[in-house]
Amino acid sequence: MDQQVERQQRICVDIPVMITTVLDAFEATLVDMTEEGALLSGCSLIEGTRFQIDYMGETVYAQAVWREVDRTGIRFIFRLNDGPLYQRLAIARAGQFGASAGFAGATAAAPRGFGRRVA
Repeated sequence: MDQQVERQQRICVDIPVMITTVLDAFEATLVDMTEEGALLSGCSLIEGTRFQIDYMGETVYAQAVWREVDRTGIRFIFRLNDGPLYQRLAIARAGQFGASAGFAGATAAAPRGFGRRVA
């Protein structure tokens, strides 16, 4: 049986967060995301590193999937389905797609890529 997994479109966001690993804590920024994962800017975590993201009193657990010098692709351990990060994602999604969906006053955000940089 051929099963294809449809990948969700990444939504541009600009969310400052606190990252905590076993050995360190630092600030970073989520720059695009879905309910499954995100692109974290301002840090480079080793692939496989598990860590927590703190935002507005919420803690979300994640794992680094890939990294570059100043950014890390991450997967949330548990799919986002509520809480402050999920709400920010929903607001950004409404703003990005709201104009075509008929939401009054919404403007489309300029798309940014999620993947690794191409030389």
